[in-house]
Amino acid sequence: MSTMTQAPVQVTGGVDTHRDTHTAAAVDTAGRLLGTAEFPATPPGHAALWDWLTGHGQVVLVAVEGTGAYGAGLARFLHAHGVVVVEADRPDRKTRRWQGKSDPVDPEAAARAGLAALRTGTPKTADGKVEALRNLRVARRSAIRQRADTQRQMRTLIVTAPEPLRTELRDRPVKDLITRCATSRPTTGQAGKPATATMIALRSLARRHQHLTAEIEQLDALIAPLVEQINPHLSTLNGIGPDVAGQLLVTAGDNPERLRSEAAFAMLCGAAPLPASSGRTNRHRLNRGGDRQANSALHRIVICRLRWDQRTRAYTERRTKEGLSKKEIIRCLKRYIAPRDLRGPHQPHPASTGHTLTSIGASPRAVPPPAPRPQTAPSIMKLAAVL
Repeated sequence: MSTMTQAPVQVTGGVDTHRDTHTAAAVDTAGRLLGTAEFPATPPGHAALWDWLTGHGQVVLVAVEGTGAYGAGLARFLHAHGVVVVEADRPDRKTRRWQGKSDPVDPEAAARAGLAALRTGTPKTADGKVEALRNLRVARRSAIRQRADTQRQMRTLIVTAPEPLRTELRDRPVKDLITRCATSRPTTGQAGKPATATMIALRSLARRHQHLTAEIEQLDALIAPLVEQINPHLSTLNGIGPDVAGQLLVTAGDNPERLRSEAAFAMLCGAAPLPASSGRTNRHRLNRGGDRQANSALHRIVICRLRWDQRTRAYTERRTKEGLSKKEIIRCLKRYIAPRDLRGPHQPHPASTGHTLTSIGASPRAVPPPAPRPQTAPSIMKLAAVL
C-alpha cells in the first residue's frame, strides 16, 4: 500500500513596515489569507517574523513596503536567508477608499500584490559601495543646500542693513564678501545697535559658510575616488563628472541587474514616454514621475553636450528644422541617454541579446543622433512624452 506525501503549502508574505513595528500577512497560492501578526522592528523581531512566515509553509516570496526606508533592515535580513524580496507599492486610492487602511489590511494587500506580481519591483540590496556613495551624497547635498541658504540670508541682511554698511557690502563678489564678513571684529558690547548687530550676524553666517565649504570639499575628496572605483568608465563620458556619475550609480543601486531593460531605467529616471492616446489621437504625455535627481543628472548631461558635443548640436539643428522646440529636443536626448549611451564598455544591447542592464557606464563617445521618428502624425513628431 503506497502513501502519498503532501507537498508543503507555498506561502507569499506581505509586510507593512513602520519605525517601531512591522505587520506581516501570509497568503497561499490561491490567495487565501493565512494570518496576520505584528513584530518589533528589531533584529530579533525580524527573526520572529521569518519564523512566523515559515510556520505557515514554504515561503516563496515576500512583498515589503518601504524597502528603502523602515523596511531596509528587514529586506537585508530576508536577502540573507535567500528569499525573494520585492518592493510592494502602496495600494491605489480607489482600493483604499473601498477597503480602508489599517495595519492588517496593508500587509495583506502587499502579499496579494506580490502573489499577482502587480506593481512590484526588485528592491536595492543597499549593501555595497553604491550604498556608501549614497550616504556621502546625502551629507553633501544637505551641506550645499545649507550653504546656499546661508548666502541668501547674508544678502537679505545686507539689503536691510544701515546705509554705510549696506553701501560697503552690497556689490562685493561672494568670495570677497565671505572673507570680509568672516574676518570682521564687531564690538559685541554694542550688540544693541543695528549696524553692530548686523555685522555680528554677517560674521556668524560667513563663518558658517566657510565651514560648510570645507565640509563639501572633504566629502568631494571621498566621493570622486569612490565613483572611480565603482565604475571607472562613467566619468570619462562627455558631460559626466563625479556628481552626475554618482547620482546615476545611486539610482541604479548595488544590484543594477534588477533593471530588466533600458525602458525600465528610463522609467526609473522619469525619462520614459507615457502613452496618452485615445481614439484617433496618438500622443504621449510628460512623465513627471521617477527619480527626479536622476532626471536632473540626465538634464545636465544634455545641456553640457548641447554646448560642447558637435554631433549633439548637429542633431539639434536637424530636429529644429523638423519643427521641434528646444525643450522637446532635450526630452528626446534625455530619453536616448537613459541609458543607451550609459552602458558598460562593449556591453551588448539589452533589447537584442536579452541581457539585463548590469552596469551604468560606457566607452567615451559622443551622443549619436537617434534614428528619425515616423512622420505620420504631428503628435509623434512633437514627442511631448519624452522627458
